[in-house]
Amino acid sequence: MKYFGLIWKNIWRKKLRTLFTVASIMAAFVLYGVLSAVEVAFSMGVDLTGADRLVMIHKISIIQPLPFSYGDRILAVPGVDSVAHASWFGGYYQEAANFFAQFPVDPESYLAMFPEFQLPDDQREAWLANRTGAVVGRTTAEQYGFEIGDRIPITGSPWIQKSGSDTWEFDIVGIYDGAEKGTDTTQFLFHYDYFDEARAQGEGLVGWYTIRINDPDQAPKIAEDIDSRFANSPTETKTTTEKAFTQAFANQVGNIPAIVRAIVGAVLAILLLVAGNAMAQSVRERISELAVLKTLGFSDGKVLTLVLAESLFIAALGGCLGLALSWVVVGGVGSALAKYLPIFFLSPRDLAQGLVLVVLLGLLAGLIPALQARRLSIVDALRRS
Repeated sequence: MKYFGLIWKNIWRKKLRTLFTVASIMAAFVLYGVLSAVEVAFSMGVDLTGADRLVMIHKISIIQPLPFSYGDRILAVPGVDSVAHASWFGGYYQEAANFFAQFPVDPESYLAMFPEFQLPDDQREAWLANRTGAVVGRTTAEQYGFEIGDRIPITGSPWIQKSGSDTWEFDIVGIYDGAEKGTDTTQFLFHYDYFDEARAQGEGLVGWYTIRINDPDQAPKIAEDIDSRFANSPTETKTTTEKAFTQAFANQVGNIPAIVRAIVGAVLAILLLVAGNAMAQSVRERISELAVLKTLGFSDGKVLTLVLAESLFIAALGGCLGLALSWVVVGGVGSALAKYLPIFFLSPRDLAQGLVLVVLLGLLAGLIPALQARRLSIVDALRRS
């Protein structure tokens, strides 16, 4: 802080150049923040998956159902603690554009399997007591104005009722929240028993199983043991970790994280050249002043530190403003895109990584000019000036 006044005056010696440099850095980190949120959105919660959970689907495809009876056989496998199942429903609310994920599940086992879905005890009890009851995630509830006590029609599902109707009605008895910001709060969950008894075809079938194991390190072996139980049967299975399953599902739209990292890397590389050139030009313009500082007793190391401090300050000013603006932009865009990208936010990890990148940018951009200033000879500098 002793030399802050000197650093401040040097930074604003060329106001227009400094402003353009700061603006360039700010724009780059706004882009970084938005692209980081895009990566989070398309990772579909991969980072939040449980290390102790496996997912079992039909060996051919997830669209092929599995027998309900497999649940007890899975529980008999050593290392398995609990099992929950779910199925894809595929209907819409009022009109086809109002689509969100709907799953018939067993309420008790499903909530136990996913403790990150936080439902108040009274609402949980109400769900267990109401066969046509459903709980919905906070994001979907706010999007469509669902409230507890509402009766919601879901239409257009491929599952037709025995009565011939394709419209199913459910009572909203609970709204769940997520334990973490990235938790999926878009799901609409209702009783499998009610669904299985009312549907016209497919009785006794489920879509997939989620399995909790007691030792995540044994996940590959337990998955192999589970699949071996159903080998050579009419319905063979494929079991993987929940993270691998979610990642494979996300990769169907492309390797978005790799694309995002490539774009961010290219932008930061170009920005490094821009900021480095600005700092180098600033040092060249002040050769005589640096020589005077050394004449007055400033050591080579102190001169190097002053130049690096200037570079760090410019990078920090632009980078922090950019990250702050990206936080605002991502929040606004996330609200607008909630229907299509329910998980869209700038995570604390990405924010911390952005701050690290700001520091690295400042150090790398100022390193070469700082070394040049450090090696500067007083006699040569005064001659050149």
